[in-house]
Formats: sequence, C-alpha cells, structure tokens
Amino acid sequence: MEKRLLLPLVALMLMGLSSVTCADTVPPHTFCRFVPERADDFAWENDKIAFRAYGPVMRKNSEDSGIDCWLKRVETPVIDKWYRQAQEGKTYHKDWGEGHDPYHVGFSAGCGGTGLWLDGRREPLETYMKYKVIECVPERSQFKLTYERKIGGDVYGEEKTITIELGKRLFDVYSVFSKNGKVASGLPVCIGLTTHDGKAETFSNEKQGWIACWEKMAGSELGTVARVAPKRIDEIKVVSSGQKDESHIFILMRTDSNGTIDYKAGYGWKMAGEITTRAAWEGYLNEQ
Repeated sequence: MEKRLLLPLVALMLMGLSSVTCADTVPPHTFCRFVPERADDFAWENDKIAFRAYGPVMRKNSEDSGIDCWLKRVETPVIDKWYRQAQEGKTYHKDWGEGHDPYHVGFSAGCGGTGLWLDGRREPLETYMKYKVIECVPERSQFKLTYERKIGGDVYGEEKTITIELGKRLFDVYSVFSKNGKVASGLPVCIGLTTHDGKAETFSNEKQGWIACWEKMAGSELGTVARVAPKRIDEIKVVSSGQKDESHIFILMRTDSNGTIDYKAGYGWKMAGEITTRAAWEGYLNEQ
C-alpha cells in the first residue's frame, strides 16, 4: 500500500503539478481527476459524455493536445471504474456494457483540441504540463490544463479552463494564449475535429458557429462537434492529408485583445440512444 501511494506523490512533485484531487466519496454525476495510475491522463465526465487529455509522459508516444472521447452509455460515472478495471486486466477498449474507448487521437486534435495556425497548418502545443482542479461537485466540474511549447524560437502557452455540467452534451472551454510569457492578442489559432484520416463525414454551419463529424466506429456511429460564437470565426477549413492523424475539419480564429478564445465541444454516440443518425446530430446542433 505504501508503495502504491508513494508513486503518485513522487510523480506530482517531479512534474510540479497541483496536489488538489476530487475524492470519490459519493458517486458524482460530474467528475474530473488526474490519473497517475495511467501515465498522467486527466479525465472528466458527466452523465452523458466522458473525455481525457494527455500529460508529459505521453509526449514520447506522439500524443499531443488532442482530446480523447470515452464513449459511455450509462448515466453513472465510469472513469474510476474503467481505470481500476484496466489495472486488473479488463481493458476499456472493449465494451463490457457501459461503453468503451474506440476513439483514436494520436497526433490529431481529437474532439475539440486546439493549436496554433501557423504557415497554413496546425501546430499543437503538445501535452499539458500542469493541471489544477477548481471544482468537482455533482452538478459541475471545472479544472485548468496548462500547455507550453517552443516553436521557431518563441515559447507559446495556453491555459485551458474546462467546465463540464450535468446533463449537457458539450463541455465549455476558456483558453488564454501567451507568447514568450505575454498575453498573445490576435494570435491565429484553430479548434479541430479529427476525421480519422478521412473516414468521417464533415459538415458545418458557420451562421451558428459549429463544425461537426459523423463516422462509423467500432460497430456503431459517432458524431463530434466544436462550436464558437459565429462572429469569432475567420474560416471553416477541411484539411485532407496523406499523413496519419493530420486530416481534420477546423474552425480558424484569432485570440481577442486579452489573448482568449472560448468554445464548446462534445459528442453524440449512437449506442447511447439519444443521437442515432447524422440527421439527428445535425438537428440537435441546430436546435442548440
């Protein structure tokens, strides 16, 4: 027991990460936490959706700032249970009745990952370097992920505050970007959805401010979305590439005078029952 407790503490000290955690004393409907037992994931969920982001350990595995969907079809929390079962040899990449993780991120933006848009291409800020849990209660969980990467002699940063609320299919993001330690106003950035090397159908509604995908996945179908205030959009762009993980649909925009952007992202999974067709997904997004 002592060794099992020591490893997470050592990892936290070495990474300089916050020691705040959210205890699972009462089964919550929203939840978020750092996951030291699986490298250094950070995971969050509510009664409809679940996600994770990757930390510094995963940089060597070519993961970056993309967001991974955990597809759930139960209202009860799954994060702690799936990670615990994985340690016992029961993988969350197989659906045992509650959902699973068939969603590939790799070097892509995943579902709503951000990046800089430099010289006509996405430049991700790689994995998060620090995290901080702000709130974790049944109705709402909120946390901050801090990213940093040196590109062409400049050091870029992003502080991404994510909020997930009970009953909502999309989570909220408020990001502050910096360049060489100063707020970066007018910085070209992108919010992306991977098309999984062109396998997903892409569609969008610029007047309403959203981009979306619909694709067949692991015997079912999945819709993903990212949306912003329409007036913030510079361009909606579909990128098809022969390179793995580089095909996306993007919202291109610029940070405001305070270096910020805000947006939403989420998914609808056919197996969960509420969103079962592309038409239903598009209708849901237009109604929102």
